[in-house]
Amino acid sequence: MNEPTSPVRVAVVQFDPQVGMENRENNLRRSLELALEAVNGGANLIVLPELSSTGYFFSNRQDAFEHSESVPGGPSVQSWMDFARQHRVYLVAGLTERDGMQLFNTGVLVGPDGFIGKYRKAHLWNLEKMWFTPGDLGFPVFDTPIGRIGLLICWDIWFPEVPRILSQQGADIICSLNNWVWTPPPLFDDVGKCMASYLTMTAAHVNNVFIAAASRIGEERGARYLGCSLIAGTNGWPIGEVASADKQEILFADIDLTSSRSAPIWNNLNDLHRDRRADLYDQMLGYTQHPSLPR
Repeated sequence: MNEPTSPVRVAVVQFDPQVGMENRENNLRRSLELALEAVNGGANLIVLPELSSTGYFFSNRQDAFEHSESVPGGPSVQSWMDFARQHRVYLVAGLTERDGMQLFNTGVLVGPDGFIGKYRKAHLWNLEKMWFTPGDLGFPVFDTPIGRIGLLICWDIWFPEVPRILSQQGADIICSLNNWVWTPPPLFDDVGKCMASYLTMTAAHVNNVFIAAASRIGEERGARYLGCSLIAGTNGWPIGEVASADKQEILFADIDLTSSRSAPIWNNLNDLHRDRRADLYDQMLGYTQHPSLPR
């Protein structure tokens, strides 16, 4: 049996951060407590939900502004950085970023050596358009000692260009930070999966990439969230269980992270990346490749 080239134990954390300035300290403390549970479970890549230090449903833009902080200088990112350094792990988490007068729905990646990078949500959902500026950083992929890590946030998964661009830039895993909300029924199928879970599985399947999706649960200010966190393998199927709709949970998966670079696609003649007709549509789509990948 071949030894893994990049063995990683991934954990996605599903919990209930609450909006409100009075809840910020508890949200951050809870995120660190659950991240520590993940570390004690052996995880070295931990994914927290979207806006995990602030909650989601702001009452207005001023409210969102009051919840915001700079990146990486703000208290949430500094705390996550200290945690990652102390435990020698990689951690992905979401927060409200303030840059001058602009606000962004941002995901950060930190590791044993500190801050690695950030992604600003490109596709804003519903009232987010009143609070945030659409992301302006593109879709970066970050090289780390454990592999290449890309980020996306919630509504992004409904736009197939996002996981495709990340995979074309060489992502070994996409960390998906979410506050998946209840929408008009039907919300779940007969086995309890929601559409967001299937979209995550499909994106992993058609791009031959791992996706670790952390969502949230609970209710705040009349909004309700539906959980369903999961870790999808390169074949699209969940590795282990899909989380419940209403319980705090941590899911784990042991994977060989960089194996996505050579994962088999059905047979020796079919390869999703190689079979793309770049001659027909790349110029129109504007997809680019990771600079370390052969052209």
